[in-house]
Amino acid sequence: MIGIQLRVVIRMHSNDSPDWRALAADIKAWGRELGFAAVGIASAGDLGAAEADLQAWLAAGFHGEMDYMARHGVKRARPDELIPGTVSVISARLDYWPSATDASTPEPTTGASNAADNLADGERAYISRYALGRDYHKLLRARLQKLAEHIEIELGENFTHRVFTDSAPVLEVELAAQSGLGWRGKHTLLLSREAGSTFFLGEIYCSLPLPPDPPVSNHCGTCTACITACPTGAIVAPYRLDARRCISYLTIELKGSIPLGLRPLIGNRVYGCDDCQLCCPWNKDAPTTREDDFAVRHGLDHARLSELFAWSAEEFKEKMAGSAIYRIGHERWLRNLAVGLGNAPTTPEVVAALRSRQEDVSVLVREHVAWALAMHGVE
Repeated sequence: MIGIQLRVVIRMHSNDSPDWRALAADIKAWGRELGFAAVGIASAGDLGAAEADLQAWLAAGFHGEMDYMARHGVKRARPDELIPGTVSVISARLDYWPSATDASTPEPTTGASNAADNLADGERAYISRYALGRDYHKLLRARLQKLAEHIEIELGENFTHRVFTDSAPVLEVELAAQSGLGWRGKHTLLLSREAGSTFFLGEIYCSLPLPPDPPVSNHCGTCTACITACPTGAIVAPYRLDARRCISYLTIELKGSIPLGLRPLIGNRVYGCDDCQLCCPWNKDAPTTREDDFAVRHGLDHARLSELFAWSAEEFKEKMAGSAIYRIGHERWLRNLAVGLGNAPTTPEVVAALRSRQEDVSVLVREHVAWALAMHGVE
């Protein structure tokens, strides 16, 4: 268990006001002791350019069925409207790339390093590396709350704050970039010279006038590897993503039928996609996580499509409890797997798996199974 040896010493200026610069340095040190890879601070009032960019993105319809993106509108770019009194935003980075396969499985340790090999095996299911272990939301939120509590102890009083982990209208990449944790890559994810892009971000909106950190320069240069690598052409221009074509959107956010023209391009990616990260030069030496909760569970880093397709609703609930995958539900899980099986090599095992759900109770599943069988020339 990670602990902190907290010095309860409130540094004061001569006028008895807190030494905000010293406190900011302490916050970063406490964050590292709590397990965060890095912590940075941004001003809450410098998001004007990002707001304009957000409005243009929404106007183009790139958010697809993610109505909440439009519903919250510019509040994402105005922290003080979301949490009145917000002056500063503390951003934290937590690495997630798993280092080893589930110890309970009989296969040799391959871990996250087998991502490319797994993608190349059409009979296996590819799951985004961030979702191979436990759901990050609770862990990251609790860790951020601990950091906020340490700040309160140092100040000797409460302060207005709220922690976020991909759970509210927050421009987390923009805020992290302004806090010096990295720069926005052409795939729209945050990139760091030290950690690539394989990390989660979390924020503390607070009322403390902390000195902001300087942003870092962009180091993508002329590289367009992520744009070229995107299987569905979702990165329509540098720094511009059309979510409606993104495999992460199609397999996670989209509730209905996956567009016919995009199904063959999805391949065996059944939950999310990492292609734009796997090809990025900055991820070549990305660190693996130190968090046990992010270790691979249930052999998901090398599971066969037909094996996962056989899970009943009860098995799905039991095995995916505590996983980010749980939130899409069994029906969409089967939908995604049916597409993967439709793109798999034609084998007796693949065809038998699909036929087993030709009469599934879900219209959505039956439709995708029929498409998949047709892909194999089977009625």
